[in-house]
Amino acid sequence: MISKLKELPELCEIRRRLRKDGKSVVFTNGCFDLLHPGHLTYLAEARAMGDALIVAINSDRWVTALKGPGRPILNDADRAYMLSGLEVVDFVTIFDQETPREIITSLLPDILVKGGDWPLERIVGRQEVEEAGGKVISLAYLPGSSTSAIIRRVQGL
Repeated sequence: MISKLKELPELCEIRRRLRKDGKSVVFTNGCFDLLHPGHLTYLAEARAMGDALIVAINSDRWVTALKGPGRPILNDADRAYMLSGLEVVDFVTIFDQETPREIITSLLPDILVKGGDWPLERIVGRQEVEEAGGKVISLAYLPGSSTSAIIRRVQGL
């Protein structure tokens, strides 16, 4: 399973081969801390849009910066391992920058997907993907499915 974990140079080569073979690539990113039904629904919908799904996850350092102390619940290696176990996920990478812009501009996926809590105008990489002829899609948000809500429920808050 963990063989799905790739560094950016290897992903660029995979992307080149897929493009040469006429295959489309879907890209998404996020923390994916504590997988839940919302994540699974979202990833399955994203994967259905193309021939391969690449998921980039925030490093532990950036999850803490984005979500606050006590996060992530699972470290980046564990989150990558969990995502790698999903049939709908073809490749996983971990990024240690504030945004995935470098990955997106390097790969230029055919479709860039984010969850419905992200309006199109705030999606990082949108301009680059659209200028390259790709699509940017904000999928519907599954109400009640968030890691933060699960954590609050477990803590009895």
